[in-house]
Amino acid sequence: MGCGSCSTQKDGTPKGCKNNGTCGTDRRNKLSVFDWLSNMQLPKGQDAFDMVEVRFKNGRKEFFRNPENIQIYMGDVVATEAQSGHDIGIVSLTGELVKVQMKKKKAKPEGDDFPKIYRKANQKDIDVWQKYRQKEEEVKIKARQIAIRLKLKMKISDVEFQGDGSKAIFYYTAEQRVDFRDLIKEYAYVFKVRIEMKQIGLRQEASRLGGIGSCGRELCCSTWLTDFRSVKTSARRYQQLSLNPLKLAGQCGKLKCCLNYELDMYVEALKDFPKSDYKLITKKGKASLQKMDIFKRKLWYAYFDEPNPWHELDVDDVNDIIQAEKQNKPVDCLEDFVDDTPTQTIDYSNVVGQDSLTRFDKPKRKKRRKKRKPRQNQHKKNSN
Repeated sequence: MGCGSCSTQKDGTPKGCKNNGTCGTDRRNKLSVFDWLSNMQLPKGQDAFDMVEVRFKNGRKEFFRNPENIQIYMGDVVATEAQSGHDIGIVSLTGELVKVQMKKKKAKPEGDDFPKIYRKANQKDIDVWQKYRQKEEEVKIKARQIAIRLKLKMKISDVEFQGDGSKAIFYYTAEQRVDFRDLIKEYAYVFKVRIEMKQIGLRQEASRLGGIGSCGRELCCSTWLTDFRSVKTSARRYQQLSLNPLKLAGQCGKLKCCLNYELDMYVEALKDFPKSDYKLITKKGKASLQKMDIFKRKLWYAYFDEPNPWHELDVDDVNDIIQAEKQNKPVDCLEDFVDDTPTQTIDYSNVVGQDSLTRFDKPKRKKRRKKRKPRQNQHKKNSN
């Protein structure tokens, strides 16, 4: 289900709010919250919590105080207090669940430094807000051209106008520190607004741009992932992955966030495994690790003198060999622990005949035509 901005135009092309994962006009996006306490009433004598969470562009969420106790619901467009003027945002959470979010963000509701909610946005406020939202793409292109002309090693990723149009936030990425004092002066002269520069990471930029990952699905950071945990190179070592950096790096140039998804399970499974550089000592000779299968709990060892045959061992058997070595009672050889029972292979019969991908590509057989007798002979037979 999509909102009005996700529908199609008259010629069939999609409209879209062009916010790639953070819908700017509706609640159907990765930052939406389900208020499971909305149908429950507060106990008698307890006042409603006066803090409200408001969502803005680029995944920016802030807490605001509702001192006048305005009836606000999730999805309402409200005018909020800003450093200069006012801003327009969408209410993402109200009620008691805001306390949980503030505790998670380590924000104390007793403080007086929270901005206020002025009112529900009227149609004039929304028209001005949408007017400046439509100008953001044009301003972003001009801002990039100015940064290139000034030869600054930075990239303008996105632009966000304040609700009343008096201020613009320029999000940029840079590998090194950038002196953009001249850039701010030129931006203020060209765009006639107050300028604020905010640096973001490469992962945040990829979440804003969106795209398709190597798995064939949309990027996690642009669909549902909100917090970016640091991904270490040890995650590759635990999961026995390739050393090729092109396969491990995402579109942001950093290690893929999905390397952390199954890392805990691999670490838990590797607790019983010996170290990869540990050498097994037997009476026949020393053996080193060649390969391991973590989930089958199998290890393959080969002797230094006979590197060709690999011996498949279970983790429990390897631990028994190591324990016998520590007790100065080494085993005779690794062959005593190898399971020689043949594995039973299941032969699936192809009943339907759908195992061939080219079964429809076979040329059709040509029908043989019967040779017809010449007409002269037939005429002679008829005359006789």
